[in-house]
Amino acid sequence: MTAWFKRKEKGIQTSTQEKKDTPKGLWYKSPTGKIVESDDLAKNFYVSPEDDYHVRIGSKEYFEILFDNNKFTELDEKLSSKDPLKFEDTKKYGERLKAAQKKTGLKDAVRTGYGKSFGKDIVICCMDFKFIGGSMGSVVGEKIARGIDYAIKKKTPFMMISKSGGARMMEAALSLMQLAKTSAKLAQLSEAGLPYISLCTDPTTGGTTASYAMLGDINIAEPGALIGFAGPRIVKDTTGKDLPEGFQSSEFLLEHGFLDFISHRRDLKKKVNLYIDLIQNNPVRS
Repeated sequence: MTAWFKRKEKGIQTSTQEKKDTPKGLWYKSPTGKIVESDDLAKNFYVSPEDDYHVRIGSKEYFEILFDNNKFTELDEKLSSKDPLKFEDTKKYGERLKAAQKKTGLKDAVRTGYGKSFGKDIVICCMDFKFIGGSMGSVVGEKIARGIDYAIKKKTPFMMISKSGGARMMEAALSLMQLAKTSAKLAQLSEAGLPYISLCTDPTTGGTTASYAMLGDINIAEPGALIGFAGPRIVKDTTGKDLPEGFQSSEFLLEHGFLDFISHRRDLKKKVNLYIDLIQNNPVRS
């Protein structure tokens, strides 16, 4: 007698012993339901080829895209947060930090790299949403400030890639101080005559939007990115008005003058460097 799991009429030909688990991450399903192989997704700059959906990525992937041959020097690599307020909600903040570091392999929610992009020196700070929602705490502010100092020292452009849920509540006022701190440092960058490129990705919200994310000499966003200060419900409750559909999308912000342009990820490196060439009066590459 043939076992039920090998019967042809059931459409099952493989015995239980012969079956193998499909490796995790082999396929990616976009929010619109499109399926793409993970390898193909990576080759397409982590953009779903059928629906052009820009998948959320982190500093590792952005550095691969922007730095020549993915070669760069990481700055302040070991800088990590403390718990000066001894904050505790459902879990102690110190424990939450250790768990996030173990899970992500990151020290905090931002990384800074110094290297070449199309042969030109540049400093890039990039946030990682997977580290406590990309929240902005003291270390995030300090690493951005140090990155700007390094750009001034090396006389190079500075680029900030934002992906954040806003200020880190576990650091309270210390977190909010980073808004002023990073804004002041960007003023010093401007005084040094060096360009600041800000890229807003999905999502860019809260205190991040209220500070460095929207202070670029040029403000760029990715297609379909959520960009705003507070959530739609809070904005509606505060203003008492119905809000336009998609009012916090990068496309809406571009239409209303808050952004200079939206860049597809495959064109990002080229467009960033074209802007740098123009502002520094360098010959335009063919």
